[in-house]
Amino acid sequence: MTAITRGELDAPIPPPGRDEIGAMASTLGMLRDSLIERDRLEHERRRAEAEIRAARDTAQAALRELNAAQANLIQAEKMASLGQLTAGIAHEIKNPLNFVNNFAALSTELLDELKQTTRPALVALDSDGRAEAEEVIATLTGNLQKIIEHGRRADNIVKSMLEHSRGVTGDRREVDLNALVDEALNLAYHGARAQDQSFNITLERDFDGKLGRMQLAPQEMTRVFLNLFGNGFYAAAKRARENGDASFRPTLRVATRDFGEAVEVRVRDNGTGIAGEIRDKLFQPFFTTKPTGEGTGLGLSISYEIVTQQHGGTIDVDSEVGRFTEFTVRLPRQGNSRGAESRE
Repeated sequence: MTAITRGELDAPIPPPGRDEIGAMASTLGMLRDSLIERDRLEHERRRAEAEIRAARDTAQAALRELNAAQANLIQAEKMASLGQLTAGIAHEIKNPLNFVNNFAALSTELLDELKQTTRPALVALDSDGRAEAEEVIATLTGNLQKIIEHGRRADNIVKSMLEHSRGVTGDRREVDLNALVDEALNLAYHGARAQDQSFNITLERDFDGKLGRMQLAPQEMTRVFLNLFGNGFYAAAKRARENGDASFRPTLRVATRDFGEAVEVRVRDNGTGIAGEIRDKLFQPFFTTKPTGEGTGLGLSISYEIVTQQHGGTIDVDSEVGRFTEFTVRLPRQGNSRGAESRE
């Protein structure tokens, strides 16, 4: 009995007899059987709880994946509808816009000829008349230059709309992702320097040497990285201008990571940041935080489509106003184009 109280339920029990000791042995046997059954039920309860927890965790993970897939599907449907809409609008706008641009350029040339032809008549006018005529000609010339300038901007917007409406295409092949990211980073930096000689930023590279090669559409992914780098440059330079702190150093950090079945590219700048209320709008076509004339609002929209639809990946953003913005592009190594899957 002492052994049983210690939990040794397999201790031998004397065979029951007819005397008091036998009765006690019989009772002790029943007690041991009861304890064994209790331990079995406790073990079953714990196993059932573990199975319930595992099932709950699986269900929660499936729900998260379902919500993410639903969000991607809604975004893809919105993009498809907007693509069709923008294609129609762009085609309708392009023809009259071409007439505006062509006739504005032609009118500028005719105005130059008019100035040459009427020069003798202008000389014959008194000083007030000549000044008034020259002022009108200068105003007309300035107006035509503005028409040409904004016409070209509108033409670029129309081209971007048409490019967006066609979706993304591109042949997939095996490439070194680290080399692709580094090449795009150098290209974006020198492009920014060509536009503004005073531009400068510290570039930090943290490339995973185990990343290796993977299948993707290099031209399309280069477009994605150029857009992300360009946005990072813009935000960091803007903070440098507005900060007024001479010690502030604009910085863009690019990191790659290998996760086996997927790879990650993180682009982080220490710029102005993005407010939470507009973060959900970043990937919508034509949404931009840049001033008029500095952005069409299609860069991130096209990037989203390239990453999610063409490569089956994800693109997320984390930001804190006045501190940083970080975009994370995650690409599956064996990811297929969702658009291609839907056409099979």
